[in-house]
Amino acid sequence: MSLIMLLAAAAQIESSPLLGVAAGRCRPNEPGPAFLVEAVGFRSRDGNVKLEAYPSNDTDFLADDSVLVSAGKIFRRVEIPIPRQGPVQLCIRVPRPGPYSLVLLHDVNANHRFNVSTDGLGFPNNPTLGWSRPSAVATRAIAGPGLTRIRIIMNYRRGFSFRPLQ
Repeated sequence: MSLIMLLAAAAQIESSPLLGVAAGRCRPNEPGPAFLVEAVGFRSRDGNVKLEAYPSNDTDFLADDSVLVSAGKIFRRVEIPIPRQGPVQLCIRVPRPGPYSLVLLHDVNANHRFNVSTDGLGFPNNPTLGWSRPSAVATRAIAGPGLTRIRIIMNYRRGFSFRPLQ
């Protein structure tokens, strides 16, 4: 284990649904890179939808939030109640233009735990999903210097895979 990893483990903070929220929050007229994500294909309008941004490499993508933050790595999170009607859009700030791996989660009962039977998920580029996580490159989106618009299709468990409802 490297010295940096040992120091990060020693200084590790506790995982929390609030980690990455302040850094990920978009503010009106704030300059700089951000993703504006249009989320489509929800099974229901119940619960919350959460968008997370990770470094776009397989080691850090979907790693524990507290480990990433403790190590000084990029981790951003935005979570909102799903609106009863109309489009579902989330804006998430990133520190600089470049590649990020994103995940969108539909937490149907808003308990901050992924339930494989009922909750949904989505990624940029809509990769084919099985029982293993997709690679970072398959879920990569490139942030420009300002607002970068992307569309993510929700996937739900259907048999032995996850796929869009249609």
